[in-house]
Amino acid sequence: MNKHKGSVGQRIRRIIGRILLVWLGVWLAGILLFSFLPVPFSAVMAERQISAWLHGDFSYVAHSDWVGHDEISPWMGLAVIASEDQKFPDHWGFDVAAIESVLDNSDSRMRGASTLSQQTTKNLFLWDGRSWVRKGLEAGLTVGIETVWTKRRILTVYLNIAEFGPGIFGVEAASQRYFHKPASRLTAADAALLAAVLPNPIRYRAAAPSGYVRERQQWIMRQMRQLGGEGFLQRNKLD
Repeated sequence: MNKHKGSVGQRIRRIIGRILLVWLGVWLAGILLFSFLPVPFSAVMAERQISAWLHGDFSYVAHSDWVGHDEISPWMGLAVIASEDQKFPDHWGFDVAAIESVLDNSDSRMRGASTLSQQTTKNLFLWDGRSWVRKGLEAGLTVGIETVWTKRRILTVYLNIAEFGPGIFGVEAASQRYFHKPASRLTAADAALLAAVLPNPIRYRAAAPSGYVRERQQWIMRQMRQLGGEGFLQRNKLD
């Protein structure tokens, strides 16, 4: 009886181990392939679409239009760096000081310590949530993309898969939806408005910005100027 239970347990562990190896292979292949290929969809896009279907919403479509780095206004990259991760050009995927600050303050949210590299990893490969299992996987995969991808590539992928509203993923889809023009023509004010909704694109709306979103937009524009405008991107080879 005990031998039978032991053999069943061993088989389960082997199955789990094989599943993990398969997922590891998929993630590693994704890191290598998406270092130069366009990203057709992300894990968060798939999660949103499946959730909508399960809730009977068949009108929901997770939409994204991939555009290359040169087809995105430099203001957009500067806006997300100014609002989300001002140390992006210099860190290796993690903002250690921000993480320590969050750990010292139980009321803080982990997003405050999440870099653009981590957000790219989470959006592309993982699921929403704040479990320590997901954070652990996120950390390992973040090291992977920081090792294989350039900072310019991380920024490009982030801008193409970030969620800007219900069903609206990527800066091109957002630009066309909210401003009726391509992402290459976004102004500094347009880019700051899009960046302002990123902390919660379901609650905050670029189409009908609240007073809080407008205040955040103005704050982001000030941060963009303080960083040095487009010169910041040029100095850090992100233009």
